[in-house]
Amino acid sequence: MPPKKHSKVSILSELWAFMKVRKKWWLGPIFLMLLLLGLLVVMTQGSALAPFIYTLF
Repeated sequence: MPPKKHSKVSILSELWAFMKVRKKWWLGPIFLMLLLLGLLVVMTQGSALAPFIYTLF
């Protein structure tokens, strides 16, 4: 049988359950910053702001 496809909600709920059970609360800000950074890169791709974002790194 092929493996079941997990939805994004399922992955987020599993991550939340892992952090809750294992007391890994320090992972929350890391994932949040990675998500915001990814959104910033995707949203400004091809815009006039792109050269300014590259100077941040």
